[in-house]
Amino acid sequence: MTFSGSFNTASIPSEESVNQLEELEQETEGASIQDLISGLVSLSSYVHQLYVQSHLIHLNIEGPLFLPIHEFLKEQYEAHIDQFDTLAEFVRTMDFLMPMCQRGLLNSYKGFKHTKSYEARESLTVYLKNLEACGFMAKDLGKLAKDVEAPDVENYAADLVKAMFKASWFLKSTLRP
Repeated sequence: MTFSGSFNTASIPSEESVNQLEELEQETEGASIQDLISGLVSLSSYVHQLYVQSHLIHLNIEGPLFLPIHEFLKEQYEAHIDQFDTLAEFVRTMDFLMPMCQRGLLNSYKGFKHTKSYEARESLTVYLKNLEACGFMAKDLGKLAKDVEAPDVENYAADLVKAMFKASWFLKSTLRP
């Protein structure tokens, strides 16, 4: 099968940006811009999966705390889609491409824990654990961003850590008997 269409060469990094990238990688021992890009794509995949999970739990939740949990999860899935956009925009500002479809995005992070129950406590517990895991991933990304001197990513990773652990605190407090 051959591709018969025009290809936008603006999406291919220029020789100058490739040379700058190579210089940056030589300056930072251990961590590279490529590692940062990989971390951003992986975390964006994870956050996108959080978006879908929180949205579906939001739609299916039933129980005595329906109204506050329903509203909380709506705020969460709206936040997750904004977080996904921001992480993906960091990738694009460094002149790299994001996966083009859902399948590619899902392949960027395969270890996501999925809910297996419609029971409120069980599904919220899985979501809570995923929020905490995302917080730890964001911490690791922040360290990597610091190593490669990407303060914008480092600052955003700190904001993401705060958001993930705050949301997990709210859920823990709600789920305690």
